[in-house]
Amino acid sequence: MNQIKQFYLLFLLLLALPGFAQQTEVIITGRVIDEKTLKPLENAGVKLLSVNDQKILKATLTNNKGEFVLSALPGRFDIKIEFIAYKTQLLANKEIKQSFRLEDIILKEDVQLLKSVDVTAEKTTVELSLDKKVFNVGKDLISKGGSANDILNNVPSVNVDANGAISLRGNASVQVLINGKPSMLTNNNGLEQIPASNIEKVEVITNPSSRYEAQGGGGIINIVLKKNMLSGFNGSVQLGIGDPANYNGNLNLSYKTEKINLFSNIGYRYRNLYGSEQRYQSVLNNEVQTILRQNNEQGRNDDLYNVYLGMDYYINAKNTLTGSFYHDLLVNKDTTNYRYNYYNKNNVLDSTINRFEHYKEPQKYNQLELNYAKTFDNKDQKWNTSLQYVFWKDDENQDIAQQKTFPALNNASRLTSRDIESSDALFIQSDFVSTFSGDSKFEAGIRANIRSIRSDYWAKADDVLLPAYDNKLKYNENIYGAYFQYENKFKKFNYLLGLRAELSDIGISDRQGSFQASKDYIDLFPTANITYKLQKNTDLRLSYSRRINRPQFWQLNPFSGLSDTRNLTVGNPDLNPMYTNSFELGVLQRWGKLTFNPSVYYKHATNYFEFILKQSASGFVNTPVNLDYEDRYGLEISTTYNPLSWWRLSWDFNYYAFKQQGTFENKAYGSEDHTWFTRINSRMKFPKSFSIEYSFNYRAKNTDIQSVNKAQYRANIALSKDLFKDKVSVTLAVNNMFDSFIDKQATTTDTYYLESNFKGIGRLTTATLVYRFNRKKDEKDRLPDQE
Repeated sequence: MNQIKQFYLLFLLLLALPGFAQQTEVIITGRVIDEKTLKPLENAGVKLLSVNDQKILKATLTNNKGEFVLSALPGRFDIKIEFIAYKTQLLANKEIKQSFRLEDIILKEDVQLLKSVDVTAEKTTVELSLDKKVFNVGKDLISKGGSANDILNNVPSVNVDANGAISLRGNASVQVLINGKPSMLTNNNGLEQIPASNIEKVEVITNPSSRYEAQGGGGIINIVLKKNMLSGFNGSVQLGIGDPANYNGNLNLSYKTEKINLFSNIGYRYRNLYGSEQRYQSVLNNEVQTILRQNNEQGRNDDLYNVYLGMDYYINAKNTLTGSFYHDLLVNKDTTNYRYNYYNKNNVLDSTINRFEHYKEPQKYNQLELNYAKTFDNKDQKWNTSLQYVFWKDDENQDIAQQKTFPALNNASRLTSRDIESSDALFIQSDFVSTFSGDSKFEAGIRANIRSIRSDYWAKADDVLLPAYDNKLKYNENIYGAYFQYENKFKKFNYLLGLRAELSDIGISDRQGSFQASKDYIDLFPTANITYKLQKNTDLRLSYSRRINRPQFWQLNPFSGLSDTRNLTVGNPDLNPMYTNSFELGVLQRWGKLTFNPSVYYKHATNYFEFILKQSASGFVNTPVNLDYEDRYGLEISTTYNPLSWWRLSWDFNYYAFKQQGTFENKAYGSEDHTWFTRINSRMKFPKSFSIEYSFNYRAKNTDIQSVNKAQYRANIALSKDLFKDKVSVTLAVNNMFDSFIDKQATTTDTYYLESNFKGIGRLTTATLVYRFNRKKDEKDRLPDQE
């Protein structure tokens, strides 16, 4: 009997051994947030400690949503949460028997630590995550006193050329949003109207999810404006002066109670800019060679006034209504002196023509917005609805005098033109987000963008109306969209799958009936974002999106200004939309003070847009056309490194190759090339609140369908000093310090050769003073997309 009992006991022990050897781990999840803003804290440290000796058993960092995941065998533990400039939180003697999610862990700022190590409490200038890069403008010294274009030129992977054209990773088919919504200020260099002091941050999204509209094959750049959320009455005053003449002032005021939050911004800027262009062209026509050496000198004067007023009304704890009004008036007064020197084949001067233009354009822009935000008992569930109405008017006036001065002085001729453009646009968007079953999230929404533009254009030669330039253009664009997306986690995988549908109804016509184009189409745009956690501080992300690039109004408008009739740029009413399939694989690696984010990407675009230069009777005409396709692939590396507590470095590098192919008017066009660009930024903060920032940008030579674009570089430097307990900040910045930002281009064909050097912006020096009252330098702002 004892042997039988011993056998059963041995048998039970054998059955229990695998259980002891393979005891199941439990999963602990949670989220870390800031006490004041209730926003997630990224890169906060979470440690699992043994209760007896405080030995670290497991450790991790929170992701960009403030979330963390730890695994351990069941038992009793201490959980410690730490973040620079915040008080450490300790959850002591927690008994963990099964997987569970902690309630939100709220961290409080350590006031004493903030005073002693002020630099570590700042957000990094560039925040890297797998789905986007965030550039925090508040810490940028170089762009103070400038415009949104100056901000964008300091953002990694973004470039703004001398004419205000924006590209992302060298791709011009990028969509620019303001506070997550389309705006007419993003067209025709309108971002020059937004002062840098109004911008909180810039988000660069290379492969957007279905939440975003599908416009923009190159990705999305979202400019987020400031809206203060501090209690009581507070504000700041900014004054600036620069060379060439650049005078600006900005007043920001805010008043908040338990029921309302009033916010406002009033700004003024007066600026003079000077540009120059040298062009050389050699044309062979019927075996007769003609040489033209052209020199253009431009003076540009901007007078800008802008007002932004708004109010949050807190109906109750779960319902908020926000209304705002934005208005700006920009008056451009420009002069350009064109000098044309014609030479014969022996390079002997044949004739000289002078052309002088006075240009004046008052632009009035208005934007009304109403937003309703609702939250529910489930804090991860919310509903947001926005209504936006935009109306603007431009009045473009040209007065051009032309006279032949060699070999004989002729009577001057006069050309005048006027183009009155106006627009009305209605934008409606509603989104619903709900989180359920732990990490599962569902989101759905609808959007409508209804816009009409009218252009009434005429031109006269010596007071005689030119019939070819007497017309009225009508443009209507209606875009309707709906989307849904689902997010969930599975072990080390986090995936976000979405689908967007958009209906496009676009029409353009003229009063005389010389052309009429209508485009109606429905498209589906799938998106996928998959993240895999390789190890504690390493994430791998694969993403895909299908995008569209609809032609903009200026690309369709066949009537161009007559400033330089020898070099015209006109639109193409028959231009079709371009479609892009975009793939990207990226890694986000964090090693203590170093963040490393390499990625490879590939884009295939059909109906590719490209400008084609054609000869005309009086010179050349540049017009956009559809080519067959473009293939683009590249490598991008973004890094941030803090070698010391007072020194921050960032480096961005982008290499890409492309192949473009197509035919236009029975002629084949093609190009295959590779190029690269890089940006280095260094920011140092010394004792007594003194800071210095330096950046260097370089873009290598590249070739497109017809032209070779030469390399260009730009260096900027800025110094800043805080005074009177951070109530006053003084900044001195020099942009384009070596006066090197020049567009150089050369075009070679069988019948002509063109070469141009264009300098749109020279060296800019600005001094800026900021005074704050009832507001500290490091006080946080509430952003427009936050509740």
